[in-house]
Amino acid sequence: MTSEGNEIPLRSPDDEIPEPSVADPAPPCALVIFGALGDLTKRKLLPALYNLASGNLLPDRFAIVGVGRDPLDDAAFRDRLAADLPKFATSEIEPSRGEGLLAKLAFVAGDFSDPELYRRLAERLAALDAERRMDGNVLFYLAIPPSFFGEVVARLGEAGLLKEEGAKWRRVVVEKPFGRDLASARELNRAISAGIGEDQIFRIDHYLGKETVQNILAFRFANGIFEPIWNRRYIDHVQITVAESDGIGSRGITYEESGALRDIVQNHMFQVLALVAMEPPISFAANAVRDERVKVLQAIHPFAPGEVLTSVVRGQYGEGTIAGDRVPAYRSEAKVSPASEVETFVALKLTLDNWRWADVPFYLRTGKRLARRATEVAIQFKRAPFVLFRDTPVDKLKPNLLVLHIQPEEGISLRFEGKVPGPSLRLGTVRMAFEYADYFGSAPTTGYETLLYDAMTGDSTLFLRSDMVEAGWQAVTPILDVWKAIPARNFPNYGAGSAGPREADELIERDGRKWRSLARPTAKP
Repeated sequence: MTSEGNEIPLRSPDDEIPEPSVADPAPPCALVIFGALGDLTKRKLLPALYNLASGNLLPDRFAIVGVGRDPLDDAAFRDRLAADLPKFATSEIEPSRGEGLLAKLAFVAGDFSDPELYRRLAERLAALDAERRMDGNVLFYLAIPPSFFGEVVARLGEAGLLKEEGAKWRRVVVEKPFGRDLASARELNRAISAGIGEDQIFRIDHYLGKETVQNILAFRFANGIFEPIWNRRYIDHVQITVAESDGIGSRGITYEESGALRDIVQNHMFQVLALVAMEPPISFAANAVRDERVKVLQAIHPFAPGEVLTSVVRGQYGEGTIAGDRVPAYRSEAKVSPASEVETFVALKLTLDNWRWADVPFYLRTGKRLARRATEVAIQFKRAPFVLFRDTPVDKLKPNLLVLHIQPEEGISLRFEGKVPGPSLRLGTVRMAFEYADYFGSAPTTGYETLLYDAMTGDSTLFLRSDMVEAGWQAVTPILDVWKAIPARNFPNYGAGSAGPREADELIERDGRKWRSLARPTAKP
């Protein structure tokens, strides 16, 4: 065993490191991006498509059709994205591969509410299909504000662009946010599904494209040492943290309409919670997995108004110092009201009304301008009985801790106790850790590669179903209602560069527990 703070390497010469998995290219298809001139396309989608092309996962018979309001032709659209690709790519662009991807670009200009746009789009898709033999398959990606979702889907339906015949498929990818509360989420689901089947709708949450998030199910269900103890008998509590050191940047207008609860908790954090807490599905078929995920969200114990006041904390950052730089308060950010009551921090305690997790608290926290960037899931196990150590120098036993590190590093660490060498019985904390990049090797990604590939191949496992979206809003709507009735009176209540408001510490300390530190670590926790 090693003493406090040391690590044991997890790889031995006997370990078998599998070769990188090889998948077949996606089927022939056209990718139509509504909002193709926006940030999402140049920062995420185009670099992700380049990475797929580098991995030979894009079909040869393929086209990318941008749709936007600017009156561009194909050449101007290609020139614009050709300038963006090297800026936002996750690796150096190989010239021939980059040119090959850009050659697949086309553009159709028009207003999203104009039926004429969809007629021209249909003509362009038909011409491209005749030229490139894409079998009539089209993936429509709505990288546009949610207010346009319903209308665009309706217009696509009216133009016959969503009709599936024979083996030909048509699918729609929808970006978050999926509503602002339960009522608006239901209305949005109704509007989208009016002209398209649920199996054609792919609601995307880019958090589910991260390798560590996808690995949660494999880690839980493929390892006999963890699967049997993943329940209330052995686990004391779970902490899920999404901490960001950045502020809101240029998102002032949109963040004023969302806040941390809507922006992070209701979607990203609840989806991670669902993977951590779900029952084993009968298979890895998409709906089998999604059935179990939605059951977790439906099992969240409803917040009564009084429980919102005791079990949920909101905060807003004031000015402070991060990495030696002085940063402004939220209310001083661009396009933010100087009297804003929008939360930039949320901490909450919730429980699940099911057999596996009865009486196990889940603590969630997220915030902007915190001490460091860290996204992780920490599973703390119950302490072993102390009775054996009563007449020894050991004065207490530390609980075992398993941490799934999601970002910025992706990996897993485990903390347990071992005897320190010597004549007396003393315990030292042993930390074992690995990072995916060190062990398996990995290339930088945008997080969208797997999701785009899955949408093209028709695998909806990592996408959200309508009932999943509504279950998430069902859980947070009581919180939103109380906050609307009782506005925040003490904002800002935490300084930039801190770990959040003091009330968040009090939330977990009332239960005799502590948040994991957000101080910059000197060793892997």
